[in-house]
Amino acid sequence: MTARKVTESFSKSLIEEVHKWGCMKQTGVGLRYMMEFGSKPTERNLLISGQFLHKELPIRIARRAIELESLPYGLSEKPAVLKVRDWYLDSFRDLRAFPDIKDTNDEKEFTKMIKAIKVRHNNVVPMMALGVQQLKKGMDPKIVYEDLDEIHQFLDRFYMSRIGIRMLIGQHVELHNPNPPPHCVGYIHTKMSPVEVAQNASEDARSICLREYGSAPEINIYGYPKFTFPYVPTHLHLMVFELVKNSLRAVQERFMDSDRVAPPIRIIVADGIEDVTIKVCDEGGGIPRSGLPKIFTYLYSTAKNPLDEYPDLGTADTVMTMAGYGYGLPISRLYARYFGGDLQIISMEGYGTDAYLHLSRLGDSQEPLP
Repeated sequence: MTARKVTESFSKSLIEEVHKWGCMKQTGVGLRYMMEFGSKPTERNLLISGQFLHKELPIRIARRAIELESLPYGLSEKPAVLKVRDWYLDSFRDLRAFPDIKDTNDEKEFTKMIKAIKVRHNNVVPMMALGVQQLKKGMDPKIVYEDLDEIHQFLDRFYMSRIGIRMLIGQHVELHNPNPPPHCVGYIHTKMSPVEVAQNASEDARSICLREYGSAPEINIYGYPKFTFPYVPTHLHLMVFELVKNSLRAVQERFMDSDRVAPPIRIIVADGIEDVTIKVCDEGGGIPRSGLPKIFTYLYSTAKNPLDEYPDLGTADTVMTMAGYGYGLPISRLYARYFGGDLQIISMEGYGTDAYLHLSRLGDSQEPLP
């Protein structure tokens, strides 16, 4: 019933247009292309970029809006998911209502609008997490979460698409920055030091651990600080932060009541020809083999669910807790894969876990378009 009510607030012609645009072909962009194109943010280039986004964004947003309508197990009817679908339909309508971009003034107005769209979608991840929790609450506890393949595959596609949409909008908006930081082309840092990003992400994760537990294991980073390569620092920060946060929690909880000093977490940054690999090792006791398939699913977390502790989290921004959504690892893996990398977790139960974050340094892989 709720679903029908929501649909009625959008015109039939809009829904038809969404379905029409959702059938159109998406166009992927590579890191290297973004870097080369954005290195000269002339008015002409910004105009070309704006015209590309004017056509590309409605296609990507329409595809997700259509998928949100027909999710299995009644997920589409959950209030939080309906809210997300409303955001997508609103953004589609805004984009389609914007006239063709013919000159610099049009492009500037368009940039303002897509910036607002990006803000509108800020809370999509916690809101979808809330929708999945609403689904889980009403589900038969006997259902094995790995069996909910359709939902996992949908969420992978959905979040991968979101990473792409936010990257395209953010990149375009940032190219307007009159004083970009040195060596930055939009979101891309052409001389990013992975060791430096790992240090910052580790400090952020450690301060959260200190806040929650009152103490935190040491973190040792090995690698050449002056080594740099082109990448998106915000993406790398997010991934390393997540991995280190998991390791801190595992070690802290394992050694909390022990007489032994908690062993440090080790981060190793290796510079290969094809990949830059960052390894995060801990002695937090590892994950049993039976639990390994679950760590990349969206319906599993070993920690207390923050939505149980903060029931009014509905529209608030993501609470920076140590754990709980069970979203950190699967979303980090999508960020790694977005530019041709990957994330692997190898565990030794009774000892600890090693996470290998592979980042493609060639920069020529296309976006994986769901």
